[in-house]
This record gives sequence, structure tokens and C-alpha cells, in this order.
Amino acid sequence: MTTTPRALVDLIAGSAAGPDGYVRLAVDAPTWEALAAGCAAGAHDLAALWADGDCMHMALSDGERGLRAVVFLKTGAGAYPSVGRHHAPALRLERAMRDLYGTHPIGLPDTRPWLDHGRWPGRETEQRYEFLPVEGEGLHQIPVGPVHAGIIEPGHFRFTANGETVVRLEERLGYVHKGIERRFTDFALADGYRLAARVSGDSTVAFAWAYCQAAEAIADVRVPPRATWLRALYLEVERIQNHLGDLGALGNDAGFAFGLAQFSRLKEELLRSVEATLGRRYLFDAVVPGGTARDLLPEAATALALTVAAVAAAATGLRAIYEAHTGVRDRFVGAGAVAPELAQRLGLTGFAGRASGQRFDVRTDLASAPYDRLDVRSAISEAGDVAARVAVRFDELAESCRLVGTLLAGLPDGAHATPYTIPPPGLLGLGLVEGWRGPVFVALESGARGGIHRCHPHDPSWHNWPVLEHAIIGNIVPDFPLINKSFNLSYSGHDL
Repeated sequence: MTTTPRALVDLIAGSAAGPDGYVRLAVDAPTWEALAAGCAAGAHDLAALWADGDCMHMALSDGERGLRAVVFLKTGAGAYPSVGRHHAPALRLERAMRDLYGTHPIGLPDTRPWLDHGRWPGRETEQRYEFLPVEGEGLHQIPVGPVHAGIIEPGHFRFTANGETVVRLEERLGYVHKGIERRFTDFALADGYRLAARVSGDSTVAFAWAYCQAAEAIADVRVPPRATWLRALYLEVERIQNHLGDLGALGNDAGFAFGLAQFSRLKEELLRSVEATLGRRYLFDAVVPGGTARDLLPEAATALALTVAAVAAAATGLRAIYEAHTGVRDRFVGAGAVAPELAQRLGLTGFAGRASGQRFDVRTDLASAPYDRLDVRSAISEAGDVAARVAVRFDELAESCRLVGTLLAGLPDGAHATPYTIPPPGLLGLGLVEGWRGPVFVALESGARGGIHRCHPHDPSWHNWPVLEHAIIGNIVPDFPLINKSFNLSYSGHDL
């Protein structure tokens, strides 16, 4: 039976949003399925999906209308209608929840385990993992990982190729599963930001800020304006750091070591300046419930502004070199292309989504302070290949440098933090931040005696890892490192 899609805007018409900007609604199974079908139809976007006891939660957003909501479905013995049956980006989320919480998504097309590799204590039932079959003459398989040649996180990639041309890639992740969601319940609500900041180290500001948004919403804590501006400053610095590192690595993967050397130099100069002015090279624990851990002195702001302006100027020159270099362009253009139609169907998000025509950016579409005053200029492309993702990265790097200058120049006076008050148990808060990779989401429920009952952090890599499997099809195996780096997805943020 075909399920008729239902749009989020129709469901929440007239409903009031909570202090975190989310409408909360309990739904029945048919409505749940209709909303899942609405995700597949492009009526709204799936932000996250998680389980809590006998209740399933689905966070949805409609960037065009500035809407967001979380819907709840009570389950019978963990059984509920599969979202992945309608909308492919939910497949791995539902497989992971089966492993972690024993839920039963009815109609789930792929019931293989995902995070559970058969080695968890008390569940040592390892079975052969059956990769999807591929038939045809002249095909061979190339297994890569989970241990790789570089110092990177583990993941297994199973290529099926005809000669050097890839006809299928299937990933198997979960090797760095650490039990983060369970670990959150050992923390006090006021301290959980420290674990959130370590879900994926390259997005420490984004995860900590999303956690603090949720924690502050349930405690009704009003963050001082200066603190929100400092948080945005930290977030844009984090975006610059990551784009600098990846643009250099992409040049190196294209055989252009000069690019790696120059971008590595720029990143190191920025890191030293950030340490001198903000206290740490990478901004772990800089964002805390109620504000920020420290203030920014005027002389430090001036020094950081000068460094970022110099980085922006140098990056502009390097962009011209990349675009003029025949060998680099030959490797970038056409490689790993994801058409806008495929990107929409698979839920590609973040800068990679914007390089494939998906315009959603939390900073512009669901803007909270201070982004509602900063006039962020989102980069967009329709080409969807490595060259487009590189171009969007350059654009975002330039825009983030501009935003840093604006933030430093307009930093409001006043306190950089306010005391955090502990809320009663049973309250749900939600946080959403546009990290450098894409939207970072945190759902947080308060527990007894100031503890955490449940915390679900959601990295955009959940959405983008499956798209990588499609981006490589038709390309040659040696181009995989380049295509993979153009996305640069998180293993830790995915494996939890």
C-alpha cells in the first residue's frame, strides 16, 4: 500500500514552538509513515531519528519556511513503521537503533546489523557480514580497511570494480563505537557539554554549542548577547580550520604537494593565533552551559582579526593557483559527481549538499542569534563534483573569514556567561548548529538529581556516508581518496 506524503507545514500549522524553536507533537503510526514519505518527497528534511524507551522520536525541518519539529510515536514492544522503507537516509539510523536498543522497524529493507560487529560483551555472536551481491562478467572485489595506511579512523570499504572502474562501493563502519549515548547518562546535566565536545573532535564547537542550546532551553537560561557572538566566532574559526586543512589535503591527493604545504602553513598560523588569543589551538570546552568559558580581551581580538584577514588574502591567491593548474583541474572536474536530484533523494547535507544544489544552511534558514543579524552568504553550486565541493569550501572559507571580522568588530559589551540552573527531570531540549561539515543536532532529556536521562548527538556524516557510495560509481579506484577527502566524513561522530 502506498503511503501519501504529508508535509510538516500542514501538520504543525497553528502549533507553538518551544524555547528551542521546535514544535513538539505526538503522532499515530499512519501520520508517522506519512511524514517519512514526506521526507522522501522533499516536503521537509529528516534531521535525526532516535529511540527512548517505548517512544520513537523524529526531528524534521523545513528550511524554506523556517520550521522545525520533533514528533513522538509510542511503540509496542519497540515496534514501529520503518522510516527507511520510505526514506533511504534513515536506513542506517534504524539498523543502529536495532543494535543499540532492540527496536523493531517494521518493513526495514535491510536488517543486517550496523554498529554491532558481534563482539560486544555478552553478545559475542559474530556472524559473517554479507555484503550486497554484484553480478556481471569481469568483476572483482577490492577490500580496503578497516586499518588504513594513514593515521585515520577505521572503516571498511568493499569495492567491486571492472578493471579500475568502480561499479559498487559498500561501506562497513562501526569500528570506533564507544558507547557515547550510554556514557552521557553518567554525567551531570551541567557537565555533559564536555562529552558532547568530544563526539567528533573536528566539530567540538558545533557539538558543544548544540548541547548547550538544548541544556539552556530546558533550564530556561538566557545566554548573554556577548556569549552568543563569542560562540559564533568560535564556530567560524572551527570552520576555517577544517577547510584550510582539507583544501591542502585535496591538493595533495591531486598530486599537487605545493597546495598541501601552503594550506598547512596557513592552518598552523591560524592555530597559533587561536591558542594565543582564545586559549587553545582547538576550542575544546570553550562553549559551556550559560555562555563561554572565558572572555576575549580587546588586544586579543585585534590580533586574531589580523591573522584571519591574512589567511583570507592568502587563500584567495591559492584559489587562483588551484583553478589555473591544469593537473589539479583535470583531477577535480567531473570526479565524484552527485547530481542535485540524487542529493535530494539521499539527504546530502552541509557544504557537500550545497555543492549539489541543496541550499539548506542552519545559519540562514533556521537562524538563531547572532546569525539572524549577520547576513550570512551561503555558497551554492549545481555541479556536485569534487571541483564543486572545493569551490564551495573556498567560498565558505572566505565567508567565514568575513564573518570573523564582523563578529570581532561588533562584539557586544557585557558578561560572557550567566549561571546555569538545573531543571527538573523529564524535560526535552533540542539544539541545532551548522557545523563545518553540516547540521549538528543534539536531543537532551533531563534526568533525576540534575543528571541526564538521555542524550542523542547526531552528526551530518550519518546522512553523507551513504552518498559517498554513489559518488564513486563510474570513477576509477585510484580516485577514491580524492573523492572521499572532498566529503571528509566523520567516523567517530557516526559510530557513537
